[in-house]
Amino acid sequence: MTKHINLQKNYSLNQGGYQLKLPLNIETIIPEDDSVRLLSQFVEEMDLTDLYSTYERINSVSPGTLLKIVLYSYMNGDYSSRSMELNCKRDINFMFLLEGAPAPDHATFARFRSIHFARCSKRILAEMSNALFDLGEISNENLFEAASIFVPTKKTVSPEISPRSKSA
Repeated sequence: MTKHINLQKNYSLNQGGYQLKLPLNIETIIPEDDSVRLLSQFVEEMDLTDLYSTYERINSVSPGTLLKIVLYSYMNGDYSSRSMELNCKRDINFMFLLEGAPAPDHATFARFRSIHFARCSKRILAEMSNALFDLGEISNENLFEAASIFVPTKKTVSPEISPRSKSA
């Protein structure tokens, strides 16, 4: 029987039942001009006293962090709380926003949006759009187009087009 002589230790074997975990420095992985950094900076500079006042006690993830994650998801066209939870576990940009905190579950995001964010969303989004306007990131035309999507308007029917005014 031949015996194999190992000259080097095999670090790929999982003999002790432990997982080798390498610390990732997310700061170096995400580019400096990435939109996630811009969003994080905006939220940190905003006055969030209205948002914090809706809480009686703060759990493991701060309301500011939850706001960052929800807004970043909205920026990417993702509105599902379950996909927000999944993104926090898989996407490095969401991990950057979590700042080392554990990923919240989908119920946390749903409660945050319906109970806490809903009360002060108009003021927060207005402050954010004003800041973007001041920086020149958005123009008046873009601001008007974005606002017209969310603001319901009265539909007026002109008498010429009205079905009742047609003579048969």
